[in-house]
Amino acid sequence: MAKHPTSGMDRTFWALADPTRRGVLQRLMDQPGLSVSELAGSFSLKLPGMTKHLDVLSDAGLITRTKAGRTVAVTLSATPMQEAIAWLNRYERFWSVSLDRLTALVNEDGEQ
Repeated sequence: MAKHPTSGMDRTFWALADPTRRGVLQRLMDQPGLSVSELAGSFSLKLPGMTKHLDVLSDAGLITRTKAGRTVAVTLSATPMQEAIAWLNRYERFWSVSLDRLTALVNEDGEQ
């Protein structure tokens, strides 16, 4: 049985691990306030499937849902990603060094 993440950053990475959920966030960035039905249609999902994805995103704090009558609108809330970005930035020097080495190697190869 899969364990569900408990810390905020764990929930953020858990939510971002799925390509459909990343697609939902992208869609909400481009078109804030879409309804659950509109989102489901965009991904060829039935409402229960989309609702499960939205529950994960909501649990991570990455979206908010507001109800007006029978329509539920969804908006992006990117604040939880700040902690994840800060964590990733601590490791940036590792891939920056590798990219610098690759650039130097390509430059050396071009000079020969």
